[in-house]
Amino acid sequence: MANQFNECLKRYQLTVFKEEWGALQRGIEKESLRVKPDGLISLSPHPKALGSALTNPYITTDFSEALLELITPVSRTIDSCLQELENIHRYTVQNIENDEILWVTSMPCPLRNDTEIPIAQYGKSNIGKLKTLYRQGLHQRYGSLMQAIAGIHYNFSIPDSFWESYKTHRKFEGSIQNFKTEKYLHLIRNFHRFSWLLAYLFGSSPTACKCFVEGREHDLTELDKSTLYKPYATCLRMGSLGYKSEAQESLFVCYNDLETYVECLGEAIKTPFPEYAKIGHTKDGKHQQINTNLLQLENEFYSTIRPKRNVENGEKPLEALTNRGIEYIEVRALDLDPYSPLGINREQIHFLDSFLLHCLLAESPDCNKDEFFEVANNLTLVVNRGREPNLLLSSEGKQRSLKDWSMELMRDIEHSACILDNVNQSNEYSISIVKQEEKVNNPALTPSGRMLDQMKSENLTFFEFSMEHSKRHSRTLREAKIDEAFLEHMQSISNKSLLDQQDIENSDSIDFETFLEQWNNF
Repeated sequence: MANQFNECLKRYQLTVFKEEWGALQRGIEKESLRVKPDGLISLSPHPKALGSALTNPYITTDFSEALLELITPVSRTIDSCLQELENIHRYTVQNIENDEILWVTSMPCPLRNDTEIPIAQYGKSNIGKLKTLYRQGLHQRYGSLMQAIAGIHYNFSIPDSFWESYKTHRKFEGSIQNFKTEKYLHLIRNFHRFSWLLAYLFGSSPTACKCFVEGREHDLTELDKSTLYKPYATCLRMGSLGYKSEAQESLFVCYNDLETYVECLGEAIKTPFPEYAKIGHTKDGKHQQINTNLLQLENEFYSTIRPKRNVENGEKPLEALTNRGIEYIEVRALDLDPYSPLGINREQIHFLDSFLLHCLLAESPDCNKDEFFEVANNLTLVVNRGREPNLLLSSEGKQRSLKDWSMELMRDIEHSACILDNVNQSNEYSISIVKQEEKVNNPALTPSGRMLDQMKSENLTFFEFSMEHSKRHSRTLREAKIDEAFLEHMQSISNKSLLDQQDIENSDSIDFETFLEQWNNF
């Protein structure tokens, strides 16, 4: 084992990897729609028992009042992270309306018409109104149906104790924060190169309800009376049906250095876009969007991964990155796993940690425009045809089979898995690699393959499949007993968040019109 560990260190030109460096810091943000017993999206407001969606650090909303977002605090172990997520789930399902359940698939339930999906509300404060207006702008630009899609965001960072030694080892001249920023961008470039692998391994959205594409152009095939699909699709959520924007298709965002990245997005936020100008700022005296530019905010840029920094009061995300550098990365390419009550499981997290550590430690050449669009095309191919036999992808202009390339990557990621196993006195990281290799060799073992096989063998529509799993998982979580200390903590946090929202509303010193003008001009 010692020899194997040393070989793995050599792969990344390391001489040591200390035990405390293996305490990776992770957090999960999990989205889920609240739905009624008939499977239709709930029209009820965000439950007061869950506190304020503006200020509760654990439970908020995404696009819609019905689209919950559950957020774990930062955890240094996988067990504690999943336990936090489970506890927050339990508290949530036991404090929504008794007849409501959480929808467990990424593609949404049968939806009412686009205008009936309730946009999230955040109160009377200027920042709360801005958050709602941003979502109103998304509705105007892309429609509410697309925004009802749910996913998992995985936040990841390396312990502080790692960076000083690694900086010395890499002979980096400059501050620790500049080194961390450079290496997180290094990770992001590699992640983009290989993100198609995650779509293949964990994509769980090969189907959609017919109502989801009603009135829209699509190339899906009918599976049954109410379900559309693509036979070899893995992750339609990440394709043209999901988080895609035609306006952004030509946008080249470069991750070679932070200044260029911030400049790319900053320019997009300031660049007028004719189609959005047609919508206008206001209609019948009501605001329609924050501005008429290509992006209202940096968060509107649809990416599989983002560099992140916790913002201070009144600070914009790009400002925070510019002022203090990258703190962690946010993976945004993950579907909800319908077979897991939490939408994600231990095996997946073990692989994600190995994958991300590999992306950080392995060589990562600068990106360029040709590669940027080649990478995007690879992801599109896997999203739509990932389980297709003999599917070919492109690497530096040369075709490679998905299977061969996947196995080559697995053998390389084994090095980071071995390192994490060694410092955590575990074998679960290496086992997670073996499990993913089985999926590469047998596409039927992928979540998308399992879903379609079950739907076909049991003659289930997408709606019936999703309802069956949603009811089962919600029942499991609703019936589970919540730890008394955690229950008291969540009730306290929820009550405090309502007071915090009132404080923010009472502290506003200017009207919203002035606030919005200052926001757009800053």
